[in-house]
Amino acid sequence: MHSYRIAVPLTLAGVLMAGTTRPAAAQGSTATKTVDVMNTLWGRHPGMRANHAKGVIAEGTFTPTAAAATLSKASIFAGEPVPVTVRFSDSTGLPTLPDGAQGANPHGMAIKFHTEAGGVVDVVTNSLAFFPVATGEDFLALLSALAASPPGATKPTAAETFIAAHPTVPKAFGSVATPSSFAREAYNGVDAFIFVDRDGKRQAFRFRIEPVAGIDHLGAADAAKQPADFLIDELPKRIAQAPVVFRLRAQLADSGDQTKDPSAPWPADRKMVDLGTITLARTSADQAATQRALRYLPNVLEPGIEVSDDPLIMARVRAYLISFGRRAQ
Repeated sequence: MHSYRIAVPLTLAGVLMAGTTRPAAAQGSTATKTVDVMNTLWGRHPGMRANHAKGVIAEGTFTPTAAAATLSKASIFAGEPVPVTVRFSDSTGLPTLPDGAQGANPHGMAIKFHTEAGGVVDVVTNSLAFFPVATGEDFLALLSALAASPPGATKPTAAETFIAAHPTVPKAFGSVATPSSFAREAYNGVDAFIFVDRDGKRQAFRFRIEPVAGIDHLGAADAAKQPADFLIDELPKRIAQAPVVFRLRAQLADSGDQTKDPSAPWPADRKMVDLGTITLARTSADQAATQRALRYLPNVLEPGIEVSDDPLIMARVRAYLISFGRRAQ
C-alpha cells in the first residue's frame, strides 16, 4: 500500500491502494461511477462497503423531547423511547485503515430508529461541518480527480485543479480531526430535510448529534501514534463501563435559507432544538454479521420527516444501494 497526502487538507485522499491508477468506469450512472471510482481509490473488498468500510455497531434507545413533537408528527418523536442501532465508522473503503490516519476522517455516525409499527427511520451523519461539494456529479468529479492524481503525477494534478476551482473542498475537510473516541465527536447531517407537524406546517432543518461527554480531538501527531483500531476497540470498553449518550438536535432554517446545497452551511445563529437523547447501552454481539446486514439510506423516513430539494440525498441513496448490492454478492 502506498500512502500520500495532497498539499491541501483533503483527508478523503489520505490513503490510496497500490496499483490503482486505472480510470473509473466510463459507462453507467453517476452512482455506479461513484462506487467504481471508490473501488479504484481503495480497492474492492468482498463484503465491505465502498466507503466507510471500517466500523462498529452499538445499540440502545432514543428518548424524544416534548419539543420534537411540536416540530414533527413522526412517531419516533411521539414520546416513548424507541430502539436504535447505531454504526460508527472511519472514512474510505479500506477495512484495515488505522483509526488515527488522516484518511479515516471524516468519521461517520448512522442511526436506525426502529418504530413501534415495525418500520425504520435512517439518519446518516458524519463529522464534516458541511459537504465539500454541492451535488453527486461534483462528488464523482472530485473522486475521479483524486484517482487521476497518484503520487508523482504531473503538477498541477487533476486533484489540485479541481480543488482550486472548488474552495469548499479544503474548507470542508479542514473542519475535521481525529476524535479521542467515537463517543467524543459531534456529527452533522449535511443535507437538509423537512419536518411536517400535525397541522401540516413545514420546517426545513439539518440534524446535528452532540456527545454529552463533550467533543475531544487529538492532534495529528498524537492520532498517528494510536493503535490501528483504537477507536473501534475503545467504544465497547467505554459502553461496558457506562452508557454512551448523545443529544440529537436540529438546526432550523430561517425563511429564505437555501436547502439544496449541502456545501453551503446556514449561519451559526440559526435556532437549535433538542430533539432527544440517544443512549447506547451495548455493542452488537456479532459485529461481522450485523455489519453485513445493515443498510442505511437517508431517504428511509416516516410521515413527519421528508427529503428536501437537496439533490445529494438521492445521489447518496443510489450509490449506497449499488455498494450494498456489491457487498451482498
